[in-house]
Amino acid sequence: MRTVECAEFLQEALPELGLRWAGFRKVRGLVRKRLGKRFAELGLADFSAYRVYLELHPSEWHKLEEMCRIPISRFYRDRAVFASLERDVLPALAAEAIAQGRHELRCWSACCASGEEPYTLSILWHLRLASAFPGLKLRIVATDIDPAMLRRARPGCYRASSIKDLPEDLMRAAFERSGEQYCVRTAFRTVDFVQQDIRESMPDGLFDLILCRNAVLTYFLLSEQQEVMKRVIARLEPGGALVIGLHETLPPSGAGLASWTGARAIYRAPPAAETAPPMRCIAPHPH
Repeated sequence: MRTVECAEFLQEALPELGLRWAGFRKVRGLVRKRLGKRFAELGLADFSAYRVYLELHPSEWHKLEEMCRIPISRFYRDRAVFASLERDVLPALAAEAIAQGRHELRCWSACCASGEEPYTLSILWHLRLASAFPGLKLRIVATDIDPAMLRRARPGCYRASSIKDLPEDLMRAAFERSGEQYCVRTAFRTVDFVQQDIRESMPDGLFDLILCRNAVLTYFLLSEQQEVMKRVIARLEPGGALVIGLHETLPPSGAGLASWTGARAIYRAPPAAETAPPMRCIAPHPH
């Protein structure tokens, strides 16, 4: 299977899936490997034969979409982002929640793959921040389209390569060794994993923090990005924070968000508008 032929095929096929070629340039090797395996399963010789197969078997488009999912993730991915979350963002959101009399800080990890991102958030909160905000519980909802990824996520066990970026103290406190794997201790597995296609459904309610990184704004067509991110942003609490990938750019639907001061790839929703005091109705003096 030639690289050039695979690239040409993907440039033709990806828009049919609502995906864009630009996001796949660096990861096309993974997709090419999956396609090669699929060709062997179907007894197909090349991409011309696969194009014919797609025409004759429309359900194969779903299989192709599955092969184009890129589950790249690891704990503490993009250190600067998690440093900002720990230092500035989570404390500010927690303080605001307490000021509002709330007892829960709600977070959503969208397109979470095998769970490294939401577990990192849980570990960071419990080990570095929770003691400063007694009475405030962190609730994390993590969603992904791929049921296989979620089956890997729920037990919380990973290879050493997945946790290599974690600070040493967090690694020691949050994991226990199990053979060749490192498993998240029970105390930190406080994540609710839900299978959802972000293009079709999202968790109910509003969230103080939403992480939507390296998926929607990398792989989706620009028109799809606009629509999905509009609905993601609508899930933010007033003053809530949205985190995107370091190399991603917000579409126009994010124009109402402001960059979080001193942080990269983190944006803040406008605070709730101050309500004017109600006007008093004063009866006229009798003449």
